[in-house]
Order: sequence, then structure tokens, then C-alpha cells
Amino acid sequence: MEKLKDDTDTVFNVENLCFCTLDLFVEGTDTAATTLYWGLLYMMKYPETQARVQEEIDRVVGGSRQPSLSDKDNMPFTNAVIHEIQRIGNIVPLNLVRATVKDTQIGKYFIPKDTVVIGSLTSVLFDESEWETPHSFNPGHFLDAEGNFRKRDAFFPFSIGKRVCLGEQLARMELFLFFSSLLQRFTFSLTVGVEPNLDYLMGTTRCPKPYKLCAMPR
Repeated sequence: MEKLKDDTDTVFNVENLCFCTLDLFVEGTDTAATTLYWGLLYMMKYPETQARVQEEIDRVVGGSRQPSLSDKDNMPFTNAVIHEIQRIGNIVPLNLVRATVKDTQIGKYFIPKDTVVIGSLTSVLFDESEWETPHSFNPGHFLDAEGNFRKRDAFFPFSIGKRVCLGEQLARMELFLFFSSLLQRFTFSLTVGVEPNLDYLMGTTRCPKPYKLCAMPR
């Protein structure tokens, strides 16, 4: 910390470090929470998917301990479900505001230096040339023919490049641990006669409308 405090020639100082740390936790917490809201909603809408996730959790983790990050590689279906929730949840559809640092040519379009640019993550996450069923909830998007987890080139919920979300790694860890722990201990359902509502509200993030759920201990 003293080295940072005395180094006046760099923009990375103690104040900058504090703001970066704050961004890490605020952004990671909000995005992870919103993704979990979508996740529980989709588990209630697709109970057969919820049951399959729970079967994998029971087989790999059991009930005597909580899931850990070391379990992730052995839980391809759960991992695929989380990725599909992130894809179809699309919680930051317009990414964040950027600006070009130099004159840029993209295809037939010329973008002058210092132009404000907003990238559409929706165009990638729902690209019909990249996803087999882009407008449907389908964990199979992230599974190969043998049921192993597979990465997809068009999966960019955290943006891409040098300005990728600062809290990406924290959010990934949180999502796996929280989601798998919740489904290990509870089965989620809506009250009788209520249908899942996939409508959303647009604020800082794209989140589902408020809903009530039943959490039955397993």
C-alpha cells in the first residue's frame, strides 16, 4: 500500500484501488443475484431440469457437505444449466457504454475516434446462426453428445476483451456455489395454480418481475 501511495506517476493509486474493489463486489453481487432470480424461476418452470440437477448434486456431492468449486468439473449438467440461465436471462442486454480510442473501420462502417459505442449482447446470446434453439431454455446448448460440458464461442454474458466485466470470476464462483447449494437443500415450486411469468423489468439489469415461490426442504 505504501508503494501505491508514494507512486504519483501512475493512475493506479490507493483511491483507484478502493474504487476497483468496490466495483468488483457491487457488480458481482448484483449480477449474480439477478441471475439466481432467473435461475430459480426457470427451475420452477422446468421441474424436470431441476430434478436432473438435484440428481447430479446428490450423486457427486451428496447431502453431508456443501458443494465446492472442486465439484464443478464433475457436474457438467449443473454447469450447463447455469450457463443457459445466464444466456437466456441476458441480464445486461446492452452491455456498458464504451468509446473508440481511435478511428475504427468495422466492415463497411467507419467509427471515428471518441465515438460512444454500446454493444448489444442480445445479438450474440440469441444469434440464430450460433444457437440451436436461441429463444428456448435449453441446457443442451452447453453439452456435447456424450453429456460433457462444452464452451460456446458466442457465450459473452460478461462482455469480452480488455473491458470485460471486472467481477466475472467472482460471479462465476458465486453462481455455481449458491445455485448448487440451494438446489441441494430445497426443491422450488410456485404456489398451486400459478404459472411461471417470464416477463422482465428493465433497470440496472434485466431482471424478472417479482414472484413468490415455495422452497420445500429435501
